[in-house]
Amino acid sequence: MLRPMPIAPIPTETARVVRAAFPKGKQYLRVADELDTLFTDDAFRALFPMYGQPAQLHWRLPLLTILQLAEGLSDRQAAHAVRSHMDWRDVLHLELTNTGFDELALSEFRTRLIAGAAEYLLFDTLLTWCRDCQLVKAGGQQRSDSTHSLATVRALNRIEVVGETLRHALNSLAIVAPEWLRTVSLPDWKGRYVRRAEDDRLATTPAARVALALTIGNGSWTLLSAIDHPHAPLWLQHVRAVAILRRVWMQSYLLDGPQLN
Repeated sequence: MLRPMPIAPIPTETARVVRAAFPKGKQYLRVADELDTLFTDDAFRALFPMYGQPAQLHWRLPLLTILQLAEGLSDRQAAHAVRSHMDWRDVLHLELTNTGFDELALSEFRTRLIAGAAEYLLFDTLLTWCRDCQLVKAGGQQRSDSTHSLATVRALNRIEVVGETLRHALNSLAIVAPEWLRTVSLPDWKGRYVRRAEDDRLATTPAARVALALTIGNGSWTLLSAIDHPHAPLWLQHVRAVAILRRVWMQSYLLDGPQLN
């Protein structure tokens, strides 16, 4: 449910602390200073139901999606950044004590944009505003392809999900079948999956994202193939983390002969 309300000013304490921390300014602080009526309630009203739980303020989710895209972050990482980055709190006009929000709000917002055929409300509106405020130079190379941008954020989340499911499966097998796991492990698994995916910066270029997704996908396929081998203990197929990995892999990849897509 969207409750129309004007954009409130930056909280006094947030502005004071952030300006003291960044006296020479910072990339996103100009956005916070210029933000006023960039996104109107009328533009986004159709994307929200008339009844139900209160929605996040309509202008915060588009801006947060843009920050997320600029930094190459998954939804989970973006939600964490709101809680940990002072300049993000400033641009989103949040109190320093604000506890942030659930990362599912970002996914739900993108779904509403696409379902409502309203993708261009997000990036076209932002690009026009940035040019009017001279935040983007005329004739610059910034893309306003909202479909491409939303797909990029989706790809970042896909990488995090498949990476985390593989890491979870490896950790579970290391407990229940450590000797067997050592016989099938690839050399890079220990270093690559020792940390949670959200603790590392995800790939930022299209080529790097594709390469990372394929690396994780091939690693998952290698593990699942070893588990399904006739000589492997049959009970490994019933380990819950393995079942989750298999389901997520089938949802995320397509095996065309020897080629993984």
